[in-house]
Amino acid sequence: MNDNELMNVLKEHGQEHIYEAYQKLDEAGKAKLAAQVEKIDWSMVAMAGHEELAQERGKLEPLSALEVKDIEADKAKYEQVGIEAIKASKVGAVLLAGGQGTRLGSDGPKGKYNIGITKDVYIFERLIRNLLDVTDKAGCFVPLYIMTSDKNNDETIAFFEEKNYFGYPKDFVKFFKQEMAPSVDFDGKLLMEAADSLSLSPNGNGGWFYSMAVTGVLNDVKERGIEWLNIFAVDNVLQRIADPVFVGATIDSGRVSGAKVVRKADPNEKVGVLCLEDGKPSIVEYYEMTEEIINSREANGELSYNFGVILNYLFRVDKLEEIMNANMPVHVVEKKIPYIDKAGNIVKPETPNGYKFELLVLDMIHLLDNCLSFEVVRNYEFAPIKNKTGVDSVESAQALLKENGVEL
Repeated sequence: MNDNELMNVLKEHGQEHIYEAYQKLDEAGKAKLAAQVEKIDWSMVAMAGHEELAQERGKLEPLSALEVKDIEADKAKYEQVGIEAIKASKVGAVLLAGGQGTRLGSDGPKGKYNIGITKDVYIFERLIRNLLDVTDKAGCFVPLYIMTSDKNNDETIAFFEEKNYFGYPKDFVKFFKQEMAPSVDFDGKLLMEAADSLSLSPNGNGGWFYSMAVTGVLNDVKERGIEWLNIFAVDNVLQRIADPVFVGATIDSGRVSGAKVVRKADPNEKVGVLCLEDGKPSIVEYYEMTEEIINSREANGELSYNFGVILNYLFRVDKLEEIMNANMPVHVVEKKIPYIDKAGNIVKPETPNGYKFELLVLDMIHLLDNCLSFEVVRNYEFAPIKNKTGVDSVESAQALLKENGVEL
């Protein structure tokens, strides 16, 4: 993109201030900034501040789950099916680790955070240990793909190297970077984080499969003959990864995807709920639920929308390829976004000052034909670390880890 092309694109979208900043740069800086502008999805930027552009929800209905008691009754069968799939190299795992530990008071990758009390215990370490529980039982390793971001890729890889991959074989681990999206202020103007760089953020966890494709990592999936990918978030230190019972139950059900869910702790718990939307599986976020939906109950007194997702999903690879180029909903989120002002000073706002744009994995569920809702016991598989103290915190996760016999 030459100077004139860049100027015209920015002028067309009302972003002349970026061209002014561009003109002050040396050739290397100009090349960097122009490359970032060239990758912008302007239809996404246009959504800033326009709630009317958000996708409307369809008709929502409750979706039942394969409950714990039913899973226990057929556990041996499900586990055998899952173990056989793992041994046949049909199962891979994808760790979504593009975020930073900012809310925990850390500037590094969230997975590097030390949750130990009497010794060092890192979030990444606990996740690898959970995966090793499965591979020890199966007698073979599960390929692990770790999604990082521009902001933490090098540090994440260096940390795994330093810790010798926490005992997991390096040949079975591949890193890939997720795509980035620009941030804008409340007037829709692109923010900059440095003189030669736009303010860019990871584009949400929903872009993971597309990022695997564009980085070439999907080729490794195909070469290994992997048919199922279990994706999971970095912040749940108790989750079971490539869980043979979950894998086996999903395969046995004939469905093309599966989602681990927990019973809601209370009607107003801030978790997305697996349901039906216009007859297809979907996930409604807690902030999208009306009071009627939140408090709706079945004849037996249980909540109608009772099963919250924990960001642990299983997808059939061939079905993901079919929907890869589908238009996923873009979520426009108000955030506190550091930026540089016209004088070049770094500003760190204390209140939200703009929008970030995110794709969410939960929307992938609705693009598929069906999904197995698979209930797990929350105290055994759900210990999210989102805050330093209080609910879903380092403290609460430490307590749950101890409850499950993990030494900290």
